[in-house]
Amino acid sequence: MTADLGTQGGGRVGTDVLLAGIVLLGSSVQWLTGMGFALVAVPALVLLLGPVNGVVLANCAAGAISVVGLAGGWRRVRAAAMVPLCLAAACTVPAGAWLTRHLPPPVLLSVMGALVTVAVLLVMRGARVTALRGTKGAVAAGAVGGFMNSAAGVGGPPISLYALNAGWTVREFVPNAQFYGVVVNAFSVAANGAPRLAGEQWAAVACAMTAGALIGRSLAERIPEKRARLLVLLLALTGGATALGKGLWGL
Repeated sequence: MTADLGTQGGGRVGTDVLLAGIVLLGSSVQWLTGMGFALVAVPALVLLLGPVNGVVLANCAAGAISVVGLAGGWRRVRAAAMVPLCLAAACTVPAGAWLTRHLPPPVLLSVMGALVTVAVLLVMRGARVTALRGTKGAVAAGAVGGFMNSAAGVGGPPISLYALNAGWTVREFVPNAQFYGVVVNAFSVAANGAPRLAGEQWAAVACAMTAGALIGRSLAERIPEKRARLLVLLLALTGGATALGKGLWGL
């Protein structure tokens, strides 16, 4: 009995260390580039904690980071563009949450991996889409982003594509993306509920997010933005492909 408990305790500690490492990496790249927490962290969190817990933890963490990041840039938020984006997201979040709760785990893992992989490839290619321009484009991007955020924890790529097609600069994009992140992650947490983590896991997540913020801000002064963003996208592509492969293997 003692040996079994020791083995279980060792496994739990290993899981907590991995959890902290994933959150640390995701938080670091978010503060380094202004994007990327969900893209980098979600595939790994889903593999570690399961689809539901992994997604809702990513929603909580990404929302918290967006709140802190928005504090210094809220004056640059484009309210006219954000209203249709956020309203459309609010309409599709429940559908994504339903999908997360009702699909079998291998199918859900496959869907999440595919969504992340396709979204990253589109962002890397800088896809120009006429349908993503103007108010109709904002509604389309917000709707897809809201669904993806609550279903797979990754709602940023459609907003990135909208901003690209709208001609936004990085300076314009970051505060608006953070505002969207606050709103859509709040909706997603309300729809999916809070993740089921032990107290020490919550402590590990909080410490990892704080350390990640310090590391990301420090590296931001040393690593060129384009190189950092490419690294984030490559990490996300690897994670998405891994989740897709594991999901297909489990079917």
